[in-house]
Amino acid sequence: MNEREMDAPTLSAVLLTIEDRRSWDAHFELARLTEIEQAAIRLGDELLAARARLGQINMRMRTGDVAAAAEQIWHVHQWAVDHDAHQLLARTHLVWSSIHLHLGDAEQGLEHAVLAVELLDDDATEHMQIWHRTKLADALYFADDMDAARIRYAQAEELAVSHGSPVLLCMLNNYAYVESCTGNQQRAEDVANRLQRLAGEWDIPLEPAFLDTIGSIQAAGGHFAAAEESMRLCLERHAEGKWDDANDMAQYLVTLAQAQRGLGKYDLAQASLDEALRQCQERDLGESLVRMHQEQAELHAARGDFEAAFAAHKTFFEVYHQQQSLQREARARTRQAMFETAEARQDAERFREQARRDPLTGLHNRRYVDERLPSLIRTDPALTVALVDLDHFKQINDQLSHDVGDKVLVKVAQVLAREVAAACPDGFVARMGGEEFLVVFPGTPVPRATTWLDSIRRTIRNQHWSPLTRHLPVTVSIGVAGRGDAPDAGQAPLLSTADSHLYAAKHGGRDRVVSAADLRGYAGHASAA
Repeated sequence: MNEREMDAPTLSAVLLTIEDRRSWDAHFELARLTEIEQAAIRLGDELLAARARLGQINMRMRTGDVAAAAEQIWHVHQWAVDHDAHQLLARTHLVWSSIHLHLGDAEQGLEHAVLAVELLDDDATEHMQIWHRTKLADALYFADDMDAARIRYAQAEELAVSHGSPVLLCMLNNYAYVESCTGNQQRAEDVANRLQRLAGEWDIPLEPAFLDTIGSIQAAGGHFAAAEESMRLCLERHAEGKWDDANDMAQYLVTLAQAQRGLGKYDLAQASLDEALRQCQERDLGESLVRMHQEQAELHAARGDFEAAFAAHKTFFEVYHQQQSLQREARARTRQAMFETAEARQDAERFREQARRDPLTGLHNRRYVDERLPSLIRTDPALTVALVDLDHFKQINDQLSHDVGDKVLVKVAQVLAREVAAACPDGFVARMGGEEFLVVFPGTPVPRATTWLDSIRRTIRNQHWSPLTRHLPVTVSIGVAGRGDAPDAGQAPLLSTADSHLYAAKHGGRDRVVSAADLRGYAGHASAA
């Protein structure tokens, strides 16, 4: 069965195998993830589609298209935030960390790596628990905090050992490589030895990349025969085609040449470098080419041909600076893509906010209410809402002008926003249309909300309206409804109840606040002054 024919649970399981294992063919997985996204969209499963998009972003980064990855990751992140998708958000921050580390931004890389671990919860997979801590350790190394990195590597190793997880081998490979890069040869050898021992105990063949790490550490420690043996095995397993990207072959040949040089097998070392050069030229492998020329200089020097060594060293520096320049250009393109995406995102957020605001008063509008209120109704049993309507507003428009009417609406809106914010910082005010406003008080019982609303009613009435409305007063009638007043748990019944209480306030003489308690007893909270 191909991805197009799968149901949602099957697609989810396929996605998990891609998310929680190493895949060497990023181009193949990118095409596969694109099909999975299309299948998820046809099924109407937004979470599956978002997971597939994040997988594509990760694969694009691995194929070297970091700019595209940086441009697209914002959208998956925003979807995960909007839908409270913690596991997806944790995975997103992990990919984002890799993007920033690629850009040389260790601070941002570390920040995202920390979030990728902090967001782990009970639903996180075993792989995530181990791998996210491993990548946090990697980020700490790039941030020059090796002591903290070792703590995180130890945590990841302890988790992996307790679960018997094969991801431990990957984690130990990273750890050994990092210790080697920082010049801690003994620690690097200790970790590499653990990696080899566990692979043997678990009967798991070491991947070529792991063997390359081990061979490099062995060569650096002067164990050239062991390094040569490790690299022979590395090349054999690479030839099987199960693990590696073909571009890695050049790197392996250079490591083999280092071991052969250490053993005095100069002709064999030169043959290895010649083949590495051919592959670098064929595949345009800039980073491998730099390392190849560096080793070529070392080989000439070992043979005593210092003139050739000097020439090779000059070539090394030229290629190194060319590669550095290309990397700077690539990073600049990626940063520009991130900048443009951030600008577009800010514009989108601004337009989104504008679409949820009333253009006259600046208050939230009905669209905002329809997005925000349903969740409050579901989760807040102490929620209170109120509909506020201006009394005799038509007279102001008819006798004074619509321009004056607009100014009255703006001033009433300002009073409502100010007073509601002072009484209940979590509350909000929205203009529902015309001269009607909605006030929402989360976590506020009706009696307390009614007291606040009556104070707001008096504040509006006592404003100095004469310069604007001349002889016409400005008052409001208010209908109040609590979450428990509506028979059905929904927005429409709750607002309908508030509207019926507003109707009672209007017919009871206006300029008053009415709740369910008032209808059962006292006719209103206030009379006209």
